[in-house]
Amino acid sequence: MVDLKANPFFLDDTACAWVHNTLAQMTLREKVAQLFCCVSAGESGEVLQKRYEDIPFGGVAFRADKAQQIKQRVDYLQSRVKIPLLVSANLENGGIGIATDGTEFASQLEVSATGDASYAYMLGDVCGAEGASVGCNYAFAPVVDIHYNWRNPIINTRTYGSNPDWVLRCASEYMRGIARHNVAVSIKHFPGDGVDERDQHLLTSVNSLPCEAWDASYGKVYRALIEQGAQTVMVGHILMPAYSRRLCPGMTDREMLPASLSPELVTGLLREELGFNGLVITDSASMTGLGCAMPRRQIPAAAINAGCDMFLFGRNLQEDFESLLEDAQQGVLPAARLDEAVARVLALKASLGLHVAVQFTSPLYKEIIGCAEFAQKARACADKAITLVKDTQGLLPVTPESHRRVWLHILGDNPAFRGGSVCRDKVIKKLEEAGFLVTYFEKEHPEQALSSESVQALKEKYDLILYVANLVTGGNDTVNRIDWVPLACGESPQYVWDIPTMFVSLGDPYHFVDVPMIRTLINCYDNSDAVLDALLEKIIGKSAFMGKSPVDPFCGMWGADL
Repeated sequence: MVDLKANPFFLDDTACAWVHNTLAQMTLREKVAQLFCCVSAGESGEVLQKRYEDIPFGGVAFRADKAQQIKQRVDYLQSRVKIPLLVSANLENGGIGIATDGTEFASQLEVSATGDASYAYMLGDVCGAEGASVGCNYAFAPVVDIHYNWRNPIINTRTYGSNPDWVLRCASEYMRGIARHNVAVSIKHFPGDGVDERDQHLLTSVNSLPCEAWDASYGKVYRALIEQGAQTVMVGHILMPAYSRRLCPGMTDREMLPASLSPELVTGLLREELGFNGLVITDSASMTGLGCAMPRRQIPAAAINAGCDMFLFGRNLQEDFESLLEDAQQGVLPAARLDEAVARVLALKASLGLHVAVQFTSPLYKEIIGCAEFAQKARACADKAITLVKDTQGLLPVTPESHRRVWLHILGDNPAFRGGSVCRDKVIKKLEEAGFLVTYFEKEHPEQALSSESVQALKEKYDLILYVANLVTGGNDTVNRIDWVPLACGESPQYVWDIPTMFVSLGDPYHFVDVPMIRTLINCYDNSDAVLDALLEKIIGKSAFMGKSPVDPFCGMWGADL
């Protein structure tokens, strides 16, 4: 059973009594509902309240919206629910994870590129301050996956890099920063993404490390963060054959399940081997990596029986709830296991003080959200993180005096699920304000790609070809690679020996594997205004490049660093 007084809950006698008394008074329906964290994507407080009356869920995860809208919904709900709610969001990059007018501080990889772990602390501090001001008490962060496979399309800039010790240090600092604001964390995605090159949104991916290698990397990170008091662990839809075989000798490959459904990985490895006493939550239950593992009807109970305490989202909340309720009534989900899971949900709430007084939003939220102090810290982080990967042609600095006429190509530029934004207009505006004359390559007119214009004519028109890649990591991606205008390769870098050419990545740090012919390469790790401002200053020579790549930007490819 749950040790309510131990790490990470540390409850006193009063809080323990609240957990026990609340649990004893709950109906079976209320207990089952408490295991669901539903998702809200713009619904009013009234709509969410009606959903709660039908299924009295234990938590709600908000997609980002204006701070005032989030505040109103949270206050409306918390003032009407029977048991206070866990209010969560993807606070990975800053308060922007819950409030669109919050601070976009930095991606985790941008923070890492500073080489200064204090920026990870600042990231946690900003996430906690802005999140708590609009009622968030539970962050789905930090990401503690490790960059072992550059082809992985989902973790990318969401991680702290490829060095386990550095990942641990940055995650520890994030946890310290956010703890100042009484916001719980969820270290994710156990047992660890970043080995497979595929996306668990689309299939069940695999962490293929041997047990010893896992122990020295992911295991080391999880064990340390658990000891440091991480309140929850988010379990991914990721297979780990080596440990499944070790903990269940004789298990066949066909019998293996993703961690979110795996008793040996959640109860055996996470609980018993790593000693985790806190709350385990599944990653999104709408992902194919979970849904393809067994018939949907069986999934909710299988996840809870495996050792998970909370079911995130649900593909169809009503259907998943009714399935779990029926399985609880019939004993497929044993009463003792149900009570254990509910006790952990309640214990997390009590550890946040929700048993004493519901935490409503801050009346000072307007002074906190997007404040000048946080913006300044974001600018400092960007200044220190932007990385000059190579400039073997000696091109930099590039100024309006030396390279006024710029032929600009924007690659990607599609928003991702974490709130990524398009950058074309911002990039053009900043270049023009600095004095450059910009000609934009219009993808909407692919006939440009078939132009027979001579190289000499192009040289007379342009002083610089600038590629800016804004391919932001999102869900449901099979790859995160450059997608050129296909006709006759008209957009690809053919003129690197004729016209000075530069490549800037605002997201993925690995794009240079596809453009090894470009000899001036810059990684920014994010597309925020702070990053774009700092980037321009560095390009024109007003500011030095200080970033250090947390990953191998050349992906081990021959010639990429020439």
